[in-house]
Amino acid sequence: MTSLETPTAPSIPKAPKRPSGGGLWRYILWRAVLIIPTVFILVTMVFLLMRTIGDPITASVGGKLPPDELARRIADAGYDRPVFVQYIEYLGQVFTGNFGTTLSDHRPVTEVIMTFGSATLELAFFTLIVAFIVGIPLGMLAAYYRDRGPDASLRIFAILTYATPVFFSGLLMKLVFGVWLGWFPLSGRASIATELQIEMLGNPSGFYLIDAFRTGNMANVGDVLMHAVLPALTLGLMTAGVFLRLVRTNMIGTLGREYIDSGRSRGVTEFRLVTKHAYRPALIPIITVIGMQIAMLLAGAVLTETTFEWKGLGFQLAHYLSARDFIAVQGIVALLAVIVALSNFIVDIIAALIDPRVRY
Repeated sequence: MTSLETPTAPSIPKAPKRPSGGGLWRYILWRAVLIIPTVFILVTMVFLLMRTIGDPITASVGGKLPPDELARRIADAGYDRPVFVQYIEYLGQVFTGNFGTTLSDHRPVTEVIMTFGSATLELAFFTLIVAFIVGIPLGMLAAYYRDRGPDASLRIFAILTYATPVFFSGLLMKLVFGVWLGWFPLSGRASIATELQIEMLGNPSGFYLIDAFRTGNMANVGDVLMHAVLPALTLGLMTAGVFLRLVRTNMIGTLGREYIDSGRSRGVTEFRLVTKHAYRPALIPIITVIGMQIAMLLAGAVLTETTFEWKGLGFQLAHYLSARDFIAVQGIVALLAVIVALSNFIVDIIAALIDPRVRY
């Protein structure tokens, strides 16, 4: 007697599982590897752009020395050699952390970065606070009043803040809030009395807000914050315009999702949907934009620090440009390019940790 075989259902192939942690580590490794060509290209561009004006010695003191003395200095510095040879030597110096020595005050560029970099980082910190406080709530408000009067006004505000030159808005801030109203100081990072107390500290950090707290005098803290208001507003409103439009666009897209429609069907108010449910997904793209904004902040810091005499890297870079010290300019710009590349790498990693879709 033959046995009857029970027919079996055809097997359905399972979808391949995505690796849970491998995708993240591959993404981090790939982004880390990309830093090397990025920095290489940026440093090469800076070197070639600086060499379009000739050798730095001639650009700096060419009209102040006799021809034989000028030729001797050019030969001593090695700028009479082929550009390719100078380029290879420059790359070797950069990858060992040597960005050259300034011609005007004979200081290593790395020392200039360490001395004035803290002021620029502090300004960037205040700027991002202004950008977040202004840009994100106004972007949510524009999405809430979509295609109505407040939305149109806020979009115009975003365009104006982004398109207005930083030096013009800075001068306008000084005129209105510093001269006419007298609310805020016109220049500097702190008053002379506060700076003296900070310099008396054993080991000042260079960050005036931190050092003001270390003095134990809250009046110094208030003085530092008052000096930071106008520069931070000038640079922060430009970034706030970008955040406003980004939050508005992404929040409008989020408000069209099914879970938002489900909330509406249950009677959840539109205001609660915007402030409690839709804003978090809309903030994810801002993290990826921050990396690009860091480059814009560093570029805008040159004009902002010069306008308000905020003695950071931007202020010092403008000083070296006026002195035609292109060794200093080349070193500072190259090092800032490295900082921007590393900042974008960190931001990409944070974005991948928050939003897994970025990894694939």
